[in-house]
Amino acid sequence: MKLTDYNFPEKELKFGNLLPVMDEFGFVHAEQWDYERVMFDYKMLDERVNATYYLRVPAYAVEGDIPGEDTIVKLMTPIVGRHYYPHGVEYDEEMPSKVLNKCATKLKGIEEGLKGF
Repeated sequence: MKLTDYNFPEKELKFGNLLPVMDEFGFVHAEQWDYERVMFDYKMLDERVNATYYLRVPAYAVEGDIPGEDTIVKLMTPIVGRHYYPHGVEYDEEMPSKVLNKCATKLKGIEEGLKGF
């Protein structure tokens, strides 16, 4: 599910400036990158229904190579999906309101954190 109510998609900034903002809000990029693309993930668990959800903020290199600190990256539209073992993450389904509320809180925080860049 695409989350389109945020102003940071299409924003360009240095990868080195983006990392601390994403870290502050609990996002990791671990091994989810190559030299041209990166995916920042925030994992949410719902133990009541034994479900795992991922809020993902993708970006791609406009100038330079990821993970170089001076690399210019462009943020893309955030997405949220539910993980199904062993198949992967499904994005084309309705998400519970508590998951969407958590996504909104995280994305608004990122939006605020990126205002200076």
